[in-house]
Amino acid sequence: MDREEELVGTGRLLLDEPELDEDEELWRDDETGDHAGWFCVRTDPFPCPAAGCTFVAEFMTAAHLILVWEERDDPNLLRHAQRAVAVGRNPRVVEYRTEYGPSASYYAWEASGRPVHGIRGK
Repeated sequence: MDREEELVGTGRLLLDEPELDEDEELWRDDETGDHAGWFCVRTDPFPCPAAGCTFVAEFMTAAHLILVWEERDDPNLLRHAQRAVAVGRNPRVVEYRTEYGPSASYYAWEASGRPVHGIRGK
C-alpha cells in the first residue's frame, strides 16, 4: 500500500490544496439591492451551531446573514418567528437597518438551496 492509499480511506479526505478547508467562504446573497426598510426577526442572542464558530446572532440568520422580507406579514417571516418562539429566543419583527449587519433576502436564500454556514443545501 503506497502513502496516498494509506491516507485515503473510509472516513478520510485527501485534499490537493489543504488550505481550502481553512478559508471557508460564507454564502452571500447575489442580489445587490439595499434591504433597508425590509423586515427581519430580532431575537435574544444565540451562538452559531457550527462547531468552533464564535459568531453570535441577534437576528434570524442564514450563513451569518440577516434574513429579510419585504412585507412585515409575510407568511414565511411569521413562520420563522414562530419557530423562534418555540425555542425560547424571544423574537420581535423589526424593520431592518443596514447597521445591523449584512442581509439576504429570504427568497434569494431559499432559491440558492438554503445554504447554511457556507455549505450549499440540496
